[in-house]
Amino acid sequence: MYNWDLTPVEARKSQLELSRQVIQKDNLSEVRWVAGVDVGFEQQGSVTRAAVALLDFPSLALKGFVIHREPTRMPYIPGLLSFRECPAIIEALGQLNTAPDLILCDGQGIAHPRRLGVACHLGVLTGLPAIGVAKSRLCGQHDALAEAKGSQVDLVDKGEVIGRVIRSRKGVRPLYVSIGHKVSLTTAVDYVLACLTQYRLPETTRWADALALEGVAKPTTSR
Repeated sequence: MYNWDLTPVEARKSQLELSRQVIQKDNLSEVRWVAGVDVGFEQQGSVTRAAVALLDFPSLALKGFVIHREPTRMPYIPGLLSFRECPAIIEALGQLNTAPDLILCDGQGIAHPRRLGVACHLGVLTGLPAIGVAKSRLCGQHDALAEAKGSQVDLVDKGEVIGRVIRSRKGVRPLYVSIGHKVSLTTAVDYVLACLTQYRLPETTRWADALALEGVAKPTTSR
C-alpha cells in the first residue's frame, strides 16, 4: 500500500524514486477499453471528486462511469498535483466493473520537472498503461506549431524529448501528450489521435471532465 501521508519534501523524493519505475516503451495488450480520468473539488477544495469514464475502443462509445468522493489529502502545491488527485482516482478505478486496457489522464506524464506527472504516478501504482494528455505546458520548450489539424512538434526539456505538442483541431490551443506508463511516445500520440473526434479534447477527456467538474455524464460541446 502506497503511503500518501507525505510532506512536500518527502513527496518530491518519492516522485524521483517512482520515476525510475516508469516504463517508456510499449508493454500493453489489445486495447478494447479505454478510460478517461479527471478530478474536481467540492466544498472549497476539502472534498476530492474523481471521475473515471470507460469507453469502448475504437468506437469511443461510453460504456460506464464512476464518481468517487473522498476528503482531499494534500493542498494544492505546484508539481505535486498527483498526490492530491491519484488516491481518489485509484479508488474510482477499483469500482469499475471492467478494468481499462489504457488510461488517458487529464494531466502530465513524464512532461514534468521530476518526470512523474499524474499519468506516470497512476500508471506505476496501478500497473496499467497510461498516457498524459494535458491542456497546458508544465515544463519544456517547443518550436512553433502550425495551425493545421494534426500538426506536431516535440516538447523538449534539458535536451530530452519529454512529449509531443499536437494541434487536435485547426486554430485551437494544442494538447501536450507524454508517456505515462507502458507506452512509447509514438504509441501514446497514436491513441490520443484515435480518441479525437471533431473537438479539441479526446472523447475520454471530454467525458471525464464533464463528470469531474459537473458530476453529470454529459460532455461539454466546447470545441
